[in-house]
Amino acid sequence: MSEYVEYVKDVLDHFGAIRVRRMFGGYGVYHNGLMLGLIVDNVLYLKADDESVKLFKERGLARFEYVRKGKPIKMSYFMAPEDIFDDADDAKAWASLAYDAALRSNRRARKPKKRGA
Repeated sequence: MSEYVEYVKDVLDHFGAIRVRRMFGGYGVYHNGLMLGLIVDNVLYLKADDESVKLFKERGLARFEYVRKGKPIKMSYFMAPEDIFDDADDAKAWASLAYDAALRSNRRARKPKKRGA
């Protein structure tokens, strides 16, 4: 793993146990089996959803996107605020926010589909 990945693990240590796995061109950041972050090109992105996206946008944090077949694909991950790299409590708060978004996303994905009668 890169130095940056190890650094991110240290930054998020106050939040709890973090596991990082290689994926595609970067790394997935996991807590309790759920992906709460993404590291690409030495940039940490945190999971957002309808309940939390406003906080990322208010701070002008960029959304992670990549190009597939010539079209930009936007994902539900936004750059982590710079503050978290200097403040363990801030890191914990933002990691919690991202983990909560991952939990909500996981719950929605697990809901059984209604069958028509």
